[in-house]
Amino acid sequence: MSSTDVRKEAEDSGPSGYAAARLRLLTEEAQSGPPRRAALSALTDEWLAGLFTAGAEDLRGVSLVAVGGYGRGELSPRSDLDLLLLHEGGDAKAVAALADRLWYPVWDLGLALDHSVRTPAEARRTAGEDLKVQLGLLDARHLAGDLGLTAGLRTAVLADWRNQAPKRLPELQELCAERAERQGELQFLLEPDLKEARGGLRDATALRAVAASWLADAPREGLDDARRRLLDVRDALHLATGRATDRLALQEQDQVAAGLGLLDADTLLRQVYEAARVISYASDVTWREVGRVLRSRAVRPRLRAMLGGGKPAPERSPLAEGVVEQDGEVVLARAARPERDPVLPLRAAAAAAQAGLPLSLHAVRRLAAIVRPLPTPWPAEAREQLVTLLGSGRPTIEVWEALEAEGLITQLLPDWERVRCRPQRNAVHIWTVDRHLIETAVRASEFTRRVSRPDLLLVSALLHDIGKGWPGDHSVAGEIIAKDVAARIGFDRADVAVLSTLVRHHLLLIETATRRDLEDPATVRSVAEAVGSQSTLELLHALTEADALATGPAAWSSWRGSLVADLVKRVAAVLAGDEPDEPDAAAPTAEQERLAIEAVATGSPVLALRAQTEPPTEEQPPGDPEPLGVELLIAVPDQAGVLPAVAGVLAVHRLTVRTAELRALDLPDGVEGSVLLLNWRVAAEYGSLPQAARLRADLVRALDGSLDIGARLAERDAAYPRRRGVVAPPPRVTVAPAASRHATVIEVRAQDAPGLLFRIGTALEDAGVLVRSMHVSTLGANAVDAFYVTGAEGSPLPVEEATAVSRKLEETLRG
Repeated sequence: MSSTDVRKEAEDSGPSGYAAARLRLLTEEAQSGPPRRAALSALTDEWLAGLFTAGAEDLRGVSLVAVGGYGRGELSPRSDLDLLLLHEGGDAKAVAALADRLWYPVWDLGLALDHSVRTPAEARRTAGEDLKVQLGLLDARHLAGDLGLTAGLRTAVLADWRNQAPKRLPELQELCAERAERQGELQFLLEPDLKEARGGLRDATALRAVAASWLADAPREGLDDARRRLLDVRDALHLATGRATDRLALQEQDQVAAGLGLLDADTLLRQVYEAARVISYASDVTWREVGRVLRSRAVRPRLRAMLGGGKPAPERSPLAEGVVEQDGEVVLARAARPERDPVLPLRAAAAAAQAGLPLSLHAVRRLAAIVRPLPTPWPAEAREQLVTLLGSGRPTIEVWEALEAEGLITQLLPDWERVRCRPQRNAVHIWTVDRHLIETAVRASEFTRRVSRPDLLLVSALLHDIGKGWPGDHSVAGEIIAKDVAARIGFDRADVAVLSTLVRHHLLLIETATRRDLEDPATVRSVAEAVGSQSTLELLHALTEADALATGPAAWSSWRGSLVADLVKRVAAVLAGDEPDEPDAAAPTAEQERLAIEAVATGSPVLALRAQTEPPTEEQPPGDPEPLGVELLIAVPDQAGVLPAVAGVLAVHRLTVRTAELRALDLPDGVEGSVLLLNWRVAAEYGSLPQAARLRADLVRALDGSLDIGARLAERDAAYPRRRGVVAPPPRVTVAPAASRHATVIEVRAQDAPGLLFRIGTALEDAGVLVRSMHVSTLGANAVDAFYVTGAEGSPLPVEEATAVSRKLEETLRG
C-alpha cells in the first residue's frame, strides 16, 4: 500500500483509521528512514487537520502548529506530538473546547503529547523566558486553521531570536555543556542516549538554532547525514523496544542492528559513534565561531572610536614556518604553500597543540584538499613534528580530532581507519580504541622525563592497540603493523625493533605482576627474555602505566603500580646480570612465629590486620599516604578446607582479596604441630573493615562447620537480584604452560562475583591439590585469578592431572 493509500484510509476512517494506517506504515519493511518519518508526519498532519476542522467550525483566528521534532517532520515511531494551539484571544470557551477535541483523541490512542494553548504574544513571552520553548518554536510548522496567524508567529519568533542572539546563544551553549556533563559523550558510551548525550540529536538541533540566528553557521559537510543516521537508529530502537526511549541499551543493540540491516551490534555502535563525532566536531567549530563573533562585536565599537572608523586588520602572530595565530586560532600564513610542503599539516598541528590553540576549520580543510602525501619513509622533520604533537599533553586531543574530521589522520596513517570509532565492549574501557590511543599518548607525555627515548614512548603509546582492528590477538597483529608504521615514518631498524617489542608486550608487565608469583625465578626470567634490554624495560614500564591510566579508573591503582614496580626492579636485576635466587622457605618474621605458636597452643586460628600504605612520590604532594590495602595474617593449625573457609569468610564480610599466599610454616624447635600461614592483602568493598575478633570468630565457625558459608552467600545474592544486562561470557580455566618450575599455574577467567574465590577454593580442595599461592586481578566485572598448585607431595601436577583439575573447575564454575 502506498503512502497516499495509507493517508486516504486514515481520512476515511477517523481516529481508528489513523491508528490502523499508522500501524501499517510502521510495519512496512519497504519503507524506512527519512521517507517513513516524512510519511508518518504527513499522515499525522492530515489526521490532526481533520480533527481541527471538525472542531473549529466557524471559529476564526485559530491555528494548529507543530513544533519541535514534529515541526521538522521527523516523527519516529514513538515520538511525542509537540503541538501548539494558537489563537488571537477571542472566545476562550470555544478555544478550550477545540483543545479538548484535539488532545483527547491523541491520548485515547496512547500517543505521547506535549501541548500548549497560547496567543502569539504569550508564545513569544514564554519563548523569551524559556529557551527550550524558543528552540521548539524555531521549527514551527502550520498544520491547520489561520495560516496568517502561524506565519506571523514564525516571523516574530525568528526576528526575536536573531535580535536576542548575542544574549541567548551563550545561554544555549551553557545548556549544551550542562547536558554533556550529565549524559557524557555519545561517541564513547556503550549505552548512549541518542538524543541527550554530547554529539546527539539535541546538539544537532542546537546547531540549527545557531544557523537560524545568522550569527554563525556549522560546517555542513556530513552533518545532515550524521543526523539522519541517528534518527534512523532511534526509529529502529523504538520499533525494537515498543517504547519511547532514546537510550541504546546493550541488550537491544543486536535487534536494532538487525532492524537496520547491519552486520552486528559493533557495526551499529561504530556508525553511531561516527555520526556523533561529526556532530560534536561541528559543535566545537560552531561555538568557537560564535565566541569569536561575539567578542568581535564587543570590541569593535571601542576600536572604531579609537581609530576614527574603519575596520582594523586582525593581528597575526607567527608560530612556525607557514603557520600563524589569528583570532585565537591557528591558521596558515599567507605565504604558506601546502601543495609544495607535505610536512605542513603535522607542523601546523604540532604548533597548535604546543600553543594550546585550536586549528581553524578553513586551515584544516585547505590542507586536506591540496597537501601532497608524505614520501616513504617520512623526512626527519615530519617524524619530529608527530612526536611534538603527541607530546603536547591535553591540547593534542582537540587538534588530533580536527585532523581526523577532515581525513588527514588516515592519510598520514592508513592503518588508523581500522581502529577509528571502534567500540570496546569492556566496562573497564571508557574510550573507543582510537581515542584510547590518543589518551595513552597524552598520559605518556607526562612520563617523558622518566625515559631516555621519549619519542619511542610516545609513538608506542599511539600504536600499542593498533592491532585491535584485526582478527586474533591484537598484540600479535599490532606488532606486525607497528613494524610497518615505524619504518614508514622513518625510524631506523633498531628503533623499529624496540617499537614492535613494546607493542607486542604492552600488557606483559601488568598481567605478570598481578597474575604470577614474583618470587618464582621462572616468572622474572621470562619477562627479562621478552623485554631484552634495560632501555626497553624502562619504556615498557612507562607505557604500562600510561596505558592503564588511559583505560579508566579501574585499570590502575597504587597497589597495581607497586606490583609492577616490584616486577620491574626484579627484571632489571636479571638484565644487569644478577640471577634470581631459587625460592625457599623464608624464615618467619617474629609476628608470624608468634601467631603460629598461639595457633598451636589454642588449636584454633589467630589473625592480625595491618594497613599498608605507599609513601608520597615526587609527583604526589606530601600528606596522608595512599592506602595499598590491608595485610591479613592468619595462622591456622594444618587441616583440610582452610582456603575455602578463609575465602568464604572474607566474602561474607565483603572483603576483596588482592593477593594471597598460603604455605606451611616451620615451627621453632620444641614446638610440635603443623601450622598453615596465610598472608593476604584485602580491601573493603565499601565501608570500613570488620574487627579482627569478628573475622576470627566466623573463621572458627567456618572451619568447624557451624557456619554455612554457601548458604549465607546464596541468601545475600537472593536479597539483591541481578540487574538486567548483557549475559556474561562463560568462565574459562586453563593451565599456563611453563609458567613455573615449582608449581602448576591454573588460570581462571570469570565474571567477578561475591564468593567466586570461595567456590574456586572449594573446588580445588575437592580435587585434592594444594594451593601454594594465588594472584587475584579484577578489572571491572572480569576476574583473572592465577593459582599455583601442587600435589600432596609438593611437586607440580602431571599434565594429565592438571588438565583434569582445570576441566573440573571450569565445570563447577559454569554450573
